[in-house]
Amino acid sequence: MSWDIILFNTKQKINSIEEVDESQLEPIDFSQILESSFREIVKDDNHREIKGKDFSIDFFTDEEPVSNKMLSLYGEHGLFELIELAEKFGWQIFDTGLGEMIDLGNPEKNGYVNHREYVEEIMKNR
Repeated sequence: MSWDIILFNTKQKINSIEEVDESQLEPIDFSQILESSFREIVKDDNHREIKGKDFSIDFFTDEEPVSNKMLSLYGEHGLFELIELAEKFGWQIFDTGLGEMIDLGNPEKNGYVNHREYVEEIMKNR
């Protein structure tokens, strides 16, 4: 099961998704940055799959710059790769499953372990 996250490009410090000030969101070419930051990328029309050691990241390209970008992660290492980019470019990361912003300085707090527990709980309740 994928781990869906949203990247935000904003100077605003987002503590919760409810307080996002759309006027402070800044469009950027996420696709170009992601494609130039990784070596192995499978392209199929506007779909991209970044393949790394023990992870993959899926996303769709945009025709113009956007202020936020949804990605699907498979594997914990993908999060740490994205955190490096987030710190470099000033992005913030929202975890759609947990409904929380990821603490870039302490991703273990609300990162992959919590996602895995969330998935296990969903699978138990099926």
